[in-house]
Amino acid sequence: MTDAMGRVPGPRREYLIDHLAQAAGTTVRNVRAYQDRGLLPRADRRGRANVYDDTHLDRLRLIAGLLDRGHTLAGIKELLDAWEDGRSLGGLLGLVAEVTAPWTDERPEYLERADLAARFGGLRDSEAIAAAVRLGVLEPEPGPEQAHSADALAERYRVPSPALLDVAARLYELGVPLAASIAHLREVRADMEHLARRFVHFAAVEVFPRYVGSAPLDDVDAARAAEAVRAMRPLAQAVVDAELARAMRHEATLLLEASVASLPEPVREAVAEEL
Repeated sequence: MTDAMGRVPGPRREYLIDHLAQAAGTTVRNVRAYQDRGLLPRADRRGRANVYDDTHLDRLRLIAGLLDRGHTLAGIKELLDAWEDGRSLGGLLGLVAEVTAPWTDERPEYLERADLAARFGGLRDSEAIAAAVRLGVLEPEPGPEQAHSADALAERYRVPSPALLDVAARLYELGVPLAASIAHLREVRADMEHLARRFVHFAAVEVFPRYVGSAPLDDVDAARAAEAVRAMRPLAQAVVDAELARAMRHEATLLLEASVASLPEPVREAVAEEL
C-alpha cells in the first residue's frame, strides 16, 4: 500500500522507483542504469515491488551533482568505490544534505484552487497560474485532471514559500495583477541567482579549500565543511538584508527627486530639506 506520493508507510521515507526518480529529478531509466553500473545500491524487495529509501535518494543527488561538475559515470564509480573501501560515505552525504537542505525555516502550505482564486479576487488568469507553477511558486498536487491534460489547472497546490505568495497577495490588494508580480519575480530571481553564485564562488575560494585539499575528504573534514555551511547562511542573509536596505533607500530617493523636479519651487525646497 502506498500513499498519494508513492511512498511506502513506515518509520523511514520509502519510495517506489518512479517516485524515487521524480524526487531525485531523474528518470526511471537512469535509476536502473545506475544500479546496473553499481553506482546505486539495490532496492529492498517487498513482494512484487522494489522499495527504495532516502539513502538511495541521497546517492542519486550525489551522482547528479558529480555529473554536473563534469565527472563521468566511470569516474563516479571509482570515487564511490574508493570511499566505500576506505571509509563510510556518511560524512560526505552529510555535507551534501547540509548544502542541499532548505536555507529557510519556512514551512510549505497547501491551497485548494478555490482558496487561491479567492486570495486574488476570483482569479481567472490560467496563464498567471501556469507561470507561477513554472517558477515553482505553486506546485500542483497530482489529480485526475492531470491525466487528461498537461495544461489543466490542478484542484490543489503545494506552496513552498507561503511568504512569497503572501507578498503577491498583498501586492494584488494594492492593485498589482498576479501576472505582473510573477513577471517581476522572474527578473528578481535571475538577480538572486547571480548574487548566489557570487557567494558560492567566494566560499569556494576563501572557505572550503581548507577542508577540501588534494587528499580525499574524510568524515572529520566533511563535518567541518558542513558546519561552515551552517555558519555562512546567516552571514550571507545579513549581507543581503543590509545591502538591499541601502540600495532601496538610494533608489527610492532618486525616484523621489525626479518626481518632485516638476513641482513648484517652494515645494521642491521643502522636500529637498528632508532629503
